[in-house]
Amino acid sequence: MFIQTEPTPNPNVLKFLPGREVSADPREFRTIDEATASPLAEGLFQLEGVAGVFYGADYISVTRDPAGPDWPQMKAPILAAIMDHFVSGAPLLPGGAVEGGDPEGEDSEIVAEIKQLLDSRVRPAVAQDGGDILFDSFDLETGVLSLRMRGACAGCPSSSATLKAGVEQMMRHYVPEVTRVEQVI
Repeated sequence: MFIQTEPTPNPNVLKFLPGREVSADPREFRTIDEATASPLAEGLFQLEGVAGVFYGADYISVTRDPAGPDWPQMKAPILAAIMDHFVSGAPLLPGGAVEGGDPEGEDSEIVAEIKQLLDSRVRPAVAQDGGDILFDSFDLETGVLSLRMRGACAGCPSSSATLKAGVEQMMRHYVPEVTRVEQVI
């Protein structure tokens, strides 16, 4: 098995591409306690310097603790853990564990349009950088759209520029009710 790595705009996140599907539903682990839901994430958190794990469709983004070791020291153990997991054939999330997503319910026409734009235009672009962006809320009175950044996008120095220069402009163009985009932490 050959696993490629790619840098991301966030210097503390590296993207690992195992050459196969990773997760149909993006999943983020910010702590070792959250990581117990996945043997691979839990194993990665046990490595020195790992501060976060994100599963994308065909990649795994690993966030390093800036106070920990540098990527040259961390890369080989991370590659070994990922390779061992996939070669073992173990499931990514045993027992069909799923992340609690948006509650099912009827969205307003505006919210449905916002989510469609996120899914078709924004999320594929940020996935290339090892991250994800999710709808959090929309306030119809103020026009404020709140979004949640995950993976390499969370904590990235350029994420605020991405939100303002890219996402906010596009949303305001296609959905005039949106006046501002904010990141939820």
